Amino acid sequence: MQVRARPDEGEVDDALGRIMYDAIHHGPSQYSLAERQAWLPTPNAGEGWRARLSAQKVWVAYDKTGPVGFMTLDGDYIDLAFVAAASQGRGVFRALFAQVEAAARGQRRLWTHASLMAQPAFLAVGFRVIRHENVAQGGEVLRRAEMEKMLA
Repeated sequence: MQVRARPDEGEVDDALGRIMYDAIHHGPSQYSLAERQAWLPTPNAGEGWRARLSAQKVWVAYDKTGPVGFMTLDGDYIDLAFVAAASQGRGVFRALFAQVEAAARGQRRLWTHASLMAQPAFLAVGFRVIRHENVAQGGEVLRRAEMEKMLA
């Protein structure tokens, strides 16, 4: 597996939208089908998605088949962290996080809003839960946690 920064031309952006969708809808989940559908009814794609990714630092994990996961950093905030369902449990999250953490040197902390699915991975790399939250999305209430890892 290889982790590298997102190409400037954004050639993998739609693939990243599909990875996010796949992780939400096909990965092991504590969310109901209705909650997953409310969270992300279709894969992210198009100009709005490209703009969101372009506003952040993005790392993409690749295996021999292509992109299998990605993580984004906006200042000290990890906005997106998704691994394709078939690639979960293979160290993809840890490899991505190692790159993000290295890029965050000089920051006091990293923080995120982690889904129920992502919380164990963030805990495994040293994050702690600050608070649990409920967020209304598409007529459903999704549970998540605000988490942080102190770096200094």
